[in-house]
Amino acid sequence: MALPDRRARNGRSVTPRPRLEQGAQQAQPGQQARRARPTLAEIAAEAGVSLPTVSKVVNGHADVAAATRARIEQLLGERNYRHPGIRRGRHAGLIDVVFNGLDSPWAVEILRGVEDWCSAHGMAAAVSSVRHGNARPASWTSALASHDTDGVLLVLSELTTDQLRQLHEEDIPLVVIDPVNLPDPDLPGVGATNWAGGMAATDHLIASGHTRIATIGGPETYLCSRARIDGYRSALERAGLKYDKELVRHGDFQYEGGFLHGCALLDLADRPTAIFAGSDQQALGVYEAARQRSLRIPQDLSVVGFDDLPMSRWSSPPLTTVRQPLAEMGRVAAEMLGTLIEGLPLSSRRMELATELVIRGSSAPLP
Repeated sequence: MALPDRRARNGRSVTPRPRLEQGAQQAQPGQQARRARPTLAEIAAEAGVSLPTVSKVVNGHADVAAATRARIEQLLGERNYRHPGIRRGRHAGLIDVVFNGLDSPWAVEILRGVEDWCSAHGMAAAVSSVRHGNARPASWTSALASHDTDGVLLVLSELTTDQLRQLHEEDIPLVVIDPVNLPDPDLPGVGATNWAGGMAATDHLIASGHTRIATIGGPETYLCSRARIDGYRSALERAGLKYDKELVRHGDFQYEGGFLHGCALLDLADRPTAIFAGSDQQALGVYEAARQRSLRIPQDLSVVGFDDLPMSRWSSPPLTTVRQPLAEMGRVAAEMLGTLIEGLPLSSRRMELATELVIRGSSAPLP
C-alpha cells in the first residue's frame, strides 16, 4: 500500500513516521515524585549536553547520537516534560497509528479500516512502527508527546505502565487493537474472538477425522496467540483427545515461523495429519515445509490458518482459515478514538468482533 510523503488534511492520506523504539523498563523509585515541569536548559544540564541537542531530540531530529538521545529521552520521561503549545483545546486533525511492525499484509488490512474512518471524518493518519528493546524506556510515547496528535491507535504492541501513564498525563487519548498485554484492564481496546476462532478451526479438523492435530501459535506472550491456542486445547479436550505439548509450537506470525516449526512438526516420527496455524502467513510457511517433504495438501496434510488475508484465497490450494474482520477492527477502533477525542464517554471500553471459519481446499477428511 503506497503511503504519501507528507500529511494531507483531506482525510485520505496516511503519513509514514520514522521507526520508533519501545522499551519495557519501569520507572525507578523516586521518579514518580519528580513532577515539576523542567525547562530544556535544566534537562540539558542534567544530561551534560548542549541546549540545542536537547531541542533536537524534543523536536524529532535524527542527528543525535543514539546513546545521547536515549539519555535525554529518559530524563524527559522521568521529569514529565511536556512540549509547550501542544493540546490546548485545539484539534490537529491527525491521529497516530503505531504498529508493532509494518511488514505484514495484516497491518495493511487494519490500516484500511482506519483510513475509511478518517476519510469520513476529515482526519488524517500518521503511521509509525516500534521496535521492542530495553534501551529507551518510553521514547515512542515521548515522541508522540512532542508533536500535534489528537489521539493514538496502538496495534499489536506492548505497552508499559510508564508509557500508559505518560500518555494519560499528556492528555493523549489511546485505543489499542489486539494488545500484546493489558497494563490497565479499563484501557479501551478492540480485538476478535480469538478463543472461539481457535476452537472452530480445531473442531473442523476433528470433525474431518483428524486426531493428531498440531498448532503453531504466535509469540507466547501475545494475548491473541494464547487465546487461539486455548481454543485449540479446549476443542481437543471436549472431543476427548490428548493435548500433546510436542505438537504445540510458538512462532512469530510470519512465513519463517510457519516454515521452521512446520519442518520440525513434519519431521516427527509420528507426524501430525493436520496443522492449525495461528496466522495465514504461518500457514503458507507450512505449505512450503510440506512441499519440501513431498507431502500433498490436503491429501497428506490438512492446514488451517487464521486471518483470511486476501492472499489466502489465491494460494494453492486455497487456504481454509478463520476470518477475523481486520478492516472492521481498524474502523471500530478509530471510531472509539474519535469518541474519546470529542470528550464523550464510550458505550463499551472493550469490543470483540466475531470470527468465522472459512472452509476452502487446504483441509479434507482424513483418508
